[in-house]
Amino acid sequence: MSHKKYKKLIIISGIVIFAIVCVFVSSYFFSISFDSTKSQSINLIKNSESTSIVSPEIDTNSVPLPISHIATPENVKAIYISAWVAGSAKHMQRIYNLLDTTELNAIVIDVKDSTGRVSFHSNNTLINELGSSEKRIADINKLIEDLHAKNIYVIGRVSVFQDPYMTKKMPDWAVKRKSDGAVWKDRKGLSFLDPANKAVWDYIVAVGQNAYSVGFDEINFDYIRYPSDGNIKDINYRLAEGKTRASNIEDFFIYLHDNMKKDIDIPTSADLFGLVTTSVGGDDMGIGQILEKALPHFDFIAPMAYPSHFAIGWNGYKNPASKPYEVVNLTMKKAAERTIAMGYTPSKIRPWLQDFDMGATYTKEMVRAQIKATNDAGLNSWMLWDPKNIYTKDALELN
Repeated sequence: MSHKKYKKLIIISGIVIFAIVCVFVSSYFFSISFDSTKSQSINLIKNSESTSIVSPEIDTNSVPLPISHIATPENVKAIYISAWVAGSAKHMQRIYNLLDTTELNAIVIDVKDSTGRVSFHSNNTLINELGSSEKRIADINKLIEDLHAKNIYVIGRVSVFQDPYMTKKMPDWAVKRKSDGAVWKDRKGLSFLDPANKAVWDYIVAVGQNAYSVGFDEINFDYIRYPSDGNIKDINYRLAEGKTRASNIEDFFIYLHDNMKKDIDIPTSADLFGLVTTSVGGDDMGIGQILEKALPHFDFIAPMAYPSHFAIGWNGYKNPASKPYEVVNLTMKKAAERTIAMGYTPSKIRPWLQDFDMGATYTKEMVRAQIKATNDAGLNSWMLWDPKNIYTKDALELN
């Protein structure tokens, strides 16, 4: 090999070696930087309960904005949707269209439905330990952010004591049978948590507080009662001395209120049977619900005033489902009277209204009649329920 060629080879080799060293050094420092940022991000996630805190060492452009909430509208006009619908971009386009074009200003979304599953992944330790989260809504923060951008008030629904997931996971928490001590189930095979079990209370508080921490503006508690269907005679209520079903439910109301209001005043509402509005004399209908025992402990009471859910012959009606105005107006007037008698404003009452076919085919006129009946009773808010989440747009006022 000539001297010139040898010299050229040495120069080329030097350049290659220098390039390799540069790449190695650059990769090393990039790795340190990446791992450091990743570690800081993990620490931020661990401290996510303080949602307004952002580490100054992290580029804030890559960090979600602090969680914000919308104040409760004076007149809430809401529809309910399941977590499955909320997690579907296709179905949400239909829901957004309804919200954008009608008088609706609020939406109710399942946080924990009657299967017992929590609808989105959580950073709450207790919820994670119990494994109740299921990713039905992929990005709950983005969903709520999108709804808030439309000025929609977002209510999170929590099915409290009906919970077949948790009764299987924690059978000691369940309502049991008198006959053999096994977990009691209703006609549909669904089971309930024991309303007097304080471990259950703590779990429900965790679910509610966690929902508020991700952006839900209000927490709505449903199934806050003992079972109503099935072989009720075989339920072991395990009532302590001097306690009743109603007093156990009231104790839960008090505990829930104290914990949901302890550090932050989280807006709350409670779903009750429609019949609580007309049941008097301490009648808890066998499920522990009495209107006066609930009123002091929630910001809003939501009687499920579905006409189809009143028995044939109620108030002399052969078919209450065919009398939407009459049923809703009568029950809401009674609710308002009893609320005023307790020293509260009637605006504390916010009924669930029927937009589904049961007992009768519900037309736009029948849905609208319930809204009118509510307003005529002196109330200013309502929520529509359809288990299929398909609502009668023509029954709503357009923007």
